[in-house]
Amino acid sequence: MTATPPHIERAFAATPSDASRTVTPQRTIASSARVSGKGLLLGLDAEVEFCPAPAGLGIVFERVDLDPPVVIPALITSAVSRPRRTTLRVGDATIDTVEHCLSAIVGLGIDNLRIRISGPEVPSGDGSSLPFYEPLKAAGIVAQDAPVHIHRISEPIVIEEEDALVAALPSDDPCYRVTYELDYSAVSKPIGRQTREFDFSRDDYGADIAPARTFSLRHEADALWKAGLCRHLTPRDALVIDDDGPVDNAFRFPDECVRHKVLDVIGDLALAGVRLQGKVIAQRSGHDLNRRLARRIYEQVCAASRAHIAGSGRVLDARAIARIMPHRYPMLLIDRVVEIEGNRRAVGIKNVTINEPYFPGHYPGTPIMPGVMLVESMAQLGGLLLSQTLEHTGKVAVLLSLDKVKLRKAVTPGDQLVIEAETMRASARSAAVQCRAWVQGKLAAEAQIRFMMVDAEFE
Repeated sequence: MTATPPHIERAFAATPSDASRTVTPQRTIASSARVSGKGLLLGLDAEVEFCPAPAGLGIVFERVDLDPPVVIPALITSAVSRPRRTTLRVGDATIDTVEHCLSAIVGLGIDNLRIRISGPEVPSGDGSSLPFYEPLKAAGIVAQDAPVHIHRISEPIVIEEEDALVAALPSDDPCYRVTYELDYSAVSKPIGRQTREFDFSRDDYGADIAPARTFSLRHEADALWKAGLCRHLTPRDALVIDDDGPVDNAFRFPDECVRHKVLDVIGDLALAGVRLQGKVIAQRSGHDLNRRLARRIYEQVCAASRAHIAGSGRVLDARAIARIMPHRYPMLLIDRVVEIEGNRRAVGIKNVTINEPYFPGHYPGTPIMPGVMLVESMAQLGGLLLSQTLEHTGKVAVLLSLDKVKLRKAVTPGDQLVIEAETMRASARSAAVQCRAWVQGKLAAEAQIRFMMVDAEFE
């Protein structure tokens, strides 16, 4: 799965975490592979081509049937809420039912992959992950010249909703273990109560999990049919269960249903964007709860990345910043820039001290950094980022407008702001930047900032 979102990968590659000190290499496939067929729910024809990808890219989908093609990262930031499946979206482009495909990718330990898809839904095959697992395995898995970051669950994450629960817990063992408890005893005797544990360090995904098919009760299948979904399927094509067991079909395992639930959890948590070390426990959880856990893990990973960046070496120190920026005391609000990726992204640090000149008046006895100063700090980092663009050489980024400004956390003396700026668009005359600021891993402020580029001599 995305081995790591690229910004996290670069931050951690030089100094691997305790969980990754063995320096496991990233992996991709040796050659391309193809899968075609109809989607599970929509029933539309689709064709998928799995292509090798460079280290650090992660898992990305590309809707090649659209003009122009749309790239959709397999990250929780791209996920949208839809019933009975996991869907990714960028703009108006969507890809439905990606969980079985992603589960197979995780099962094979693939970190980087470009998935070119023609159609709005991944082909379903028999409703398991075998249609993806087998051709990917046949394509061959190759190691790459870059280490993978394995994220160790550092703090327990527990999400509950009515009688359903999903949790990610720390583990001293260097493993990724998923345990699922399925309880259909009140609605289906053929399924009843089932529990399954899968350990990536011990068990065989291809034999134990990949063949398990998605399933539905007879009344659920009828409801989908009436809603216009799954109309291309018959009970022989899908696992439909009534009071007597599978309709015109048979179980592949006595506990096939819970095995498929484990398959879904693995696929949905792939959207966290990293390999995991820890224990995942699920009870009656579905795709929505799984995605909520993936988002919390992703946030934990990003917070660890920012903490690492804050303690890393300097890219631009205060003197270098002063040579670029026209600001001076008390209005130069970036202490150092610790990461710059061309003109695309920058990460900077602002150390907030009690000596800031605004604290005596904002507020006496309760010093809080003014929101306008928070925004100004983000804007200054955006200006530093834009200064890296060649066409902006000799120009100064002057704040033009603000949009979607949100102040989420009070910033007080002693805090360290880790600020991130990402270029949304840039031209010779104007630019737009998405900025966010964190304190100890918690989002403190965010804004979309537009700049006008003016000559440096402008006063």
